[in-house]
Amino acid sequence: MTETPSFIAETPPSPMARDGDALSEILRGVRLTGTFFVDARLAAPFRILSPQRFDARAPMAHLRHVSAFHHIASGGGTMITAAGQRREVAAGDLVLLPFADQHVFEGGVPELGATVNTSDMIFRGPVEGIWRLAHGSGSDSTTRILCGFVESAEMMFSPLFRALPELLVERADDASVGASLTGTVADLVQRMDRIGPGSEAILSRTMELLFVEILRRYVGRLPEGSKGLLAALADPIAGRALKLIHAEPARRWTADSLAREAGSSRTVLGERFNALIGKPPIDYLIGWRIQLAADRLRHGHDGIARIAADIGYESEAAFSRAFKRISGMTPGRWRDGGGDSPPHMPIHFKQSFEPG
Repeated sequence: MTETPSFIAETPPSPMARDGDALSEILRGVRLTGTFFVDARLAAPFRILSPQRFDARAPMAHLRHVSAFHHIASGGGTMITAAGQRREVAAGDLVLLPFADQHVFEGGVPELGATVNTSDMIFRGPVEGIWRLAHGSGSDSTTRILCGFVESAEMMFSPLFRALPELLVERADDASVGASLTGTVADLVQRMDRIGPGSEAILSRTMELLFVEILRRYVGRLPEGSKGLLAALADPIAGRALKLIHAEPARRWTADSLAREAGSSRTVLGERFNALIGKPPIDYLIGWRIQLAADRLRHGHDGIARIAADIGYESEAAFSRAFKRISGMTPGRWRDGGGDSPPHMPIHFKQSFEPG
């Protein structure tokens, strides 16, 4: 049975709880950071493997919880995911792999056994944080891809990324795409062509904006009957409750008070959460609090008692019990670096693309 936490004193609701953007609050909580960029130029034929883990020579080697973002600036080819999904992509496409699984990009008619690992082709670019990748030469058919990597602090608690498919594709030049997205992509290409001091910081912010915009568009297209956190955001009842939770995670919520402010009954709200997210609203709230605490433990300097109070617990002991129940370790162990590869993390990387 799920333990009921102790909460701090109830506080009045903020305007964000009613009118805020729950997706933005969730993304803020998982701390998206655009980091490292690769300008890749591939002469056909090519078959390029992006591995699950990069070796120490590559700039991405130290990153954890990474999503990969590719913009096909020119040319095109076939993207092949770890699960074997194949998708033709062409100039103008934006490709997001939420888990940065092992994947292959191929073009032309590559020879059997000609797969090349990106770690063997990448080299430093003109400024820090910008890398280059080149394959082949002398071909009239050259594909250019601008690759970015977005790191998150999701750890194992938030269900956001696990609500996404392994591959998302948007066309930046599609007539239905907003001018904002098209303009952001154009700015990305121009800045990669005019690399100079400060470029990395600007490109990082651009990559984060593109990441968020692709997620928004994905949520807007979810078919009726979809499940998961993103589908819950679009649900009129569960979505209102999620806004309240993410606007005020430390508030002394109960199932009744949350349902009341969401304009629902406790029973209906519980049914919607269970159907869409697979857990009651208070269980989701506890998991989100632990996510926020995990990020502060890993990246901040506040004491455990202060963090416990800030996320809604009256005592450090109650917080520690909840943290250990969900994560399998104490807050202190997490802060000291435990949990880098928790055994209950979902496994996504099973299929090998190596020939034979």
